[in-house]
Amino acid sequence: MKIEDLKPAKGKSRRAKRVGRGIGSGHGKTSCRGHKGQKARSGGTKGPGFEGGQMPLQRRLPKRGFKRLKKLNYVIVNLRDIRKIENSGTITPEILLEKGFIKDIKNGVKILGEGDIQKPLTIKANAFSASAKAKVEASGGKCELIEKFQTIGDEK
Repeated sequence: MKIEDLKPAKGKSRRAKRVGRGIGSGHGKTSCRGHKGQKARSGGTKGPGFEGGQMPLQRRLPKRGFKRLKKLNYVIVNLRDIRKIENSGTITPEILLEKGFIKDIKNGVKILGEGDIQKPLTIKANAFSASAKAKVEASGGKCELIEKFQTIGDEK
């Protein structure tokens, strides 16, 4: 084996070129950056979004919408799911959790009106949609609001 026969293994890349190590290396003096100018200097390029001093697009466009800091993440349950519970009477978030209709109570339970119920039930939840409330009351049941859970940022 001769030194000129040595090659890197297949798939392996070669070492990065060492710039700025003298004129004899071929990458000395200006270190492959050319002569003068913004790109030749350290920290030379401007970041993404820089448009040559013109007002950038992200600053020209108007801001839209907002983010609610005290967002309530309700667990959603439909009336068609409540209909499956054999225990007639009062339905609470704890019963829904116990029966496996919800995995976690989070900031409370909201009842939505998809599906119908025939028997009169008393449903206790943190929120009701208008259609759910109308369907429960049409079947002879009652909708009772539970006090809302405290969210991050609320002070009492």
